[in-house]
Amino acid sequence: MTADPSLAPDDITFLSKPWVTIVWNDPVNLMSYVTYVFTKYFGYDKTKAEKLMMEVHQDGKSVVSTGTREEMERDVQAMHEYGLWATMDKSS
Repeated sequence: MTADPSLAPDDITFLSKPWVTIVWNDPVNLMSYVTYVFTKYFGYDKTKAEKLMMEVHQDGKSVVSTGTREEMERDVQAMHEYGLWATMDKSS
């Protein structure tokens, strides 16, 4: 596989770093509701949804999805529509 000669090294680095959706702990939503949202929207099984929910509850936040910037914008918007606090960031 050869690199695209039209892309500069900074462009390649930018393209290779995915974005993430982060869900933050809040004082409003029940743990069972957060688990429900993760299963309903992301299609996660109950075990994975509960693991992510516990990260939100215990650590204050959890990375719940990764992908392109546009995909993460969509996921953050969906989390807001469900009433969850969510942001997006570049993966480190």
